[in-house]
Amino acid sequence: MFSKACEYGIRASIFIAKNSFEGKRVSPKEISEEINSPQAFTAKILQALVRHDIIKSVKGAYGGFEIDKDVISSIKLAYIVEAIDGDSIYSGCGLGLDKCDENHPCPVHNKFKEIRDGLKHMLETTNLEELALDIKTGIAFLKT
Repeated sequence: MFSKACEYGIRASIFIAKNSFEGKRVSPKEISEEINSPQAFTAKILQALVRHDIIKSVKGAYGGFEIDKDVISSIKLAYIVEAIDGDSIYSGCGLGLDKCDENHPCPVHNKFKEIRDGLKHMLETTNLEELALDIKTGIAFLKT
């Protein structure tokens, strides 16, 4: 459903948020190791997240990536998805057809619309704080 870059972007953002709650900045290497993604690919994803003001990059000896604690709860998953994949996830065809809409639907158009609408709702109502806290408390995991 999400691109690989978007999956990594979501995982990286959750990991950064978890560490930001603890007052820690994390390096690209730590992030790529934690989310099991190639370091160069992770660096590109992190740049996109910085450009969209989702995470902050701090340069220097004590640098790394962080998110201000007071904004973690306001960052919705939808912002991350849009920063990496755009909004095509909300309009793409369930069968991958180029032309699929209300006037020219594919066989699964109406059923898939319900799924897309539910996904959009989940992404717009889920924030990084709740996901980071689930990781911190051990309720959820980023690695297998």
